[in-house]
Order: sequence, then C-alpha cells, then structure tokens
Amino acid sequence: MACKTVLYVHGFASSGQSGTVTRLRTVLPNTKVIAPDLPIHPQEAIDLLHQTCEQERPHLIIGTSMGGMYTEQLYGYDRICVNPALEMGETMKAHGMTGTQQFQNPRQDGVQEFYVDKALIKEYKEQSEQRFKGITPEEQQRVYGLFGDEDTTVDTYDLFHEYYPQAIHFHGEHRMNDKSFMHSVVPVIRWIDDRQEKRERPIIYIGIETLMDSYRKPTSSMIKAVRMLIEHYQVYFVATPSTHATTMTWLEEHVNVPAWHHTIYTHRRDLLYGDYLITKEKEGDTMATLLEYGSDTFKTWEEIMEYFSRLGGQ
Repeated sequence: MACKTVLYVHGFASSGQSGTVTRLRTVLPNTKVIAPDLPIHPQEAIDLLHQTCEQERPHLIIGTSMGGMYTEQLYGYDRICVNPALEMGETMKAHGMTGTQQFQNPRQDGVQEFYVDKALIKEYKEQSEQRFKGITPEEQQRVYGLFGDEDTTVDTYDLFHEYYPQAIHFHGEHRMNDKSFMHSVVPVIRWIDDRQEKRERPIIYIGIETLMDSYRKPTSSMIKAVRMLIEHYQVYFVATPSTHATTMTWLEEHVNVPAWHHTIYTHRRDLLYGDYLITKEKEGDTMATLLEYGSDTFKTWEEIMEYFSRLGGQ
C-alpha cells in the first residue's frame, strides 16, 4: 500500500488513537493512515465518514466492531470489516452498554466520557438497519469480512456471509492483538493491494505433507516459513482430493487466513503451472522448479527459507 491512503474506522467508545491505528502505521510506514474520531451519534458519524471518503478517496477502508458496521456501508471502496457489529443496537442492549461510558482511548476534543440512553441505542439500531443497501456483484468482491473464532462480543458471520462471499474466520478475540492483526488483516491487505496494482507474484505450491510430522503436528519452522513466503510470493497449499476435509481443518488451525481460497486438491501435482513446488516426493517432470523437502539440500524449512531469502522474491 505504498503511497496510498487507508481509512481506519474505530469501534465503540474508541478513537483514532487506538492500538490498531498504531499497528497499521507500523506495518504500513509508507501509507497515509487516516483515523478520525467518530461522533457518538451514528448519523453524524456516517456523515463524517462519507465526507472523509469524498475528500481523501481512500484506497482501502478498514473498520473494526462498530467501525465494521460503518465500513460495510461505505460502498464504492475496497473494504475490510473486522468483527463487524452489524446489529449494533442489539449488541449494545445485550452487553449493557448504557449509562455513563468512558472512552477507551484519548480523543482530540479531550472528552473522556459520554452517556448512552435508550434514544441513542435506537439511533444505532436504525443505522445498523442501513446495512446491505445497494450491494452489487462488484461490491461483493470488494469487501472482506474477518471474524474472530473466539469473539464473545459479536457474532455476525452468518449474517455477513448471506450477502458477501468473502467471509473468513481467524484465530482471535473481538479485540485484535499484534498476532491476530499480523496473521489475518495483513494478508488480506496484501491481496487487495496486489489486485489494485494488477501485481502477479511468483507462485509457490506447498505439499501439505511438508507442513506436518507423523503426528500431524506442524513441522519445525513451518509457520515461520509460511509467514515469510506469503510476503513475496503467491502461495498455494496442495493435497489429494481424498483428504479434503482433514486438510481443510488442519490448515484452518495452523495456517488460517493465508490458506483461504489458496488450497488445491489434485492427484497430478506435475501439471500445476507455477514457479516452485515444495514436496516430499519427486513428482516426475514438473512444470515448476522442484524443491524436495527432506532431501540433502532441503532437509528442513530453515534451509528452504534460506534458499528463498537468496532469491529475493524472484
């Protein structure tokens, strides 16, 4: 996202100085990250966001929780909704978000607290009912939903998935930490940036058998290697069709978001068209450069990482 603009939309009782903003600016140092403090009243908030979009024309909008609800409604932009509170009024009632509330992060106006009454909850309910208006097939491809599998505050995966096909579970809670942010949000940002730039990365196919030991535990340094490779390459995971269910479960547990729509089931790896194939067994005359995991040259993932480090993304 170098030389681009990202708009971040914060959650309830937060501000533009949240921890997620800090993470975005750290991970995207050459990107302009805009994060306005949102008004408490939802109509004022959505009006401010529309005005900001008109002025800044962001290349990407990322919203979390309540901000995910607003983000879904900002049509015409590439968007990531993280644990979106699509039924915000109901969420406020269910979790007792009434009475005097404290802002969790400093705000530019210096205000530290606000009051929530039934009238305000009604406003949020009315705003949340504006979701899914004007969705087109193009819009469906411009929006990703990320949903923490340990989120006990909001669960709108099924509702979101009724309208948007790009709904993904990630390992994490309602509030993101550094690990869940790096392993879920960052890969999706990379996919969006590649599509915007029409960037085609070299393709690596990884045989599922190289990722696990005989006890189906992750092999040493496997996770580290996958994280490194997806920064520079288009990575796909390959398994046989008969293992579809177990492979999908294993990848969801140990690789998670990077494996979403990046898994191939085939008996003919030699026909895969790409740049590199990492596998445990020789595949005959492959159409990609073969790296035989466990061989004298590539005994471990550390040696494979060293090999690709020398290539520098080629």
